Amino acid sequence: MKDLKNEGFKEAPSEYFTGKAFVKNLVAADAVTNCNISDVAFEAGCRNNWHTHPSNQILMVKEGTCYYQQKDGPIQKIAAGGVINVLPGIKHWHGASPDAPMVHVAININTDKGLVHWMEPVTDEEYNK
Repeated sequence: MKDLKNEGFKEAPSEYFTGKAFVKNLVAADAVTNCNISDVAFEAGCRNNWHTHPSNQILMVKEGTCYYQQKDGPIQKIAAGGVINVLPGIKHWHGASPDAPMVHVAININTDKGLVHWMEPVTDEEYNK
């Protein structure tokens, strides 16, 4: 993975990820812009915990393959250029494939409703299905 710290990325909070992830805030929500946009870089094998959002989250895969799963659904493999529209309240996780890093843009809209409700980690068994 390239030198992310020189590109403005900061390490993501470890309590919400299995493996290492890095975040670069691109647009911060404020009184005018009710949206938060970030680049999120995942090392190979890294994924975030199960979570929901009170409003849509849009993921745009920039590099690598994004593993994405909704609770009780199959793991979807989204290649670079692909887009995922996660609807409000859908329990899900996303991360990199086991053998390569992944970067996606995360767009959280209607941030006045909140950003994320974090839940339990994704187990190795769930990730390796």
